[in-house]
Amino acid sequence: MSSALEYWPAPPPWGWTADDLDHLPSEGPNGEPDFFKRVELIDGALVFMSPQRRFHQSLIRGLNERLNSQSPAHLTAVDQMDVKLGPRTRPCPDVMVIDAEAAADMNRTYYEAREVHLVIEIVSPESVERDRKLKPLRYAEAGIPHFWRVEESDGRPVVYVYERDPATGAYTPTGIHHGHLAVQVPFPVEVDLDQLVK
Repeated sequence: MSSALEYWPAPPPWGWTADDLDHLPSEGPNGEPDFFKRVELIDGALVFMSPQRRFHQSLIRGLNERLNSQSPAHLTAVDQMDVKLGPRTRPCPDVMVIDAEAAADMNRTYYEAREVHLVIEIVSPESVERDRKLKPLRYAEAGIPHFWRVEESDGRPVVYVYERDPATGAYTPTGIHHGHLAVQVPFPVEVDLDQLVK
């Protein structure tokens, strides 16, 4: 099989696969530095993510720290790592809570959906459609039990919390959190949301 990059900028005839992401070069096809640094695969299409705003970065760092400080020993939070949902879908969530055993492997480039307990997406202006509609569907289909979507309202974070209904296989909203987040699943955690961006 030929390299998928031989067909750039068109996708290869067999389509992009989740495994192709492990073989992308550090430079783009025309020598662009870090061209593939922030890319994810959604339904066989490469999606290039825009540069993060400071708001986004602060939330990633803050949520990761608070989740790790309150998580049980068998779980840990990681940020900006891929999750392989299938052969043609490998998104890169902002934050995930995963099995600590999986996180201990320092050679991993992605995690399997069965190792993921919570996915958090922080919505950017360019990712609204993906984060509100497409990605939650794919995460639920893959069996990930919990999903949080974080949006900005007047410079403050608002967290929309969802839990997967095993009967339907879809996410059900369980709460909208302004200022303070307190949930019992996937483990008891409290977060002062407004402090994350101060």
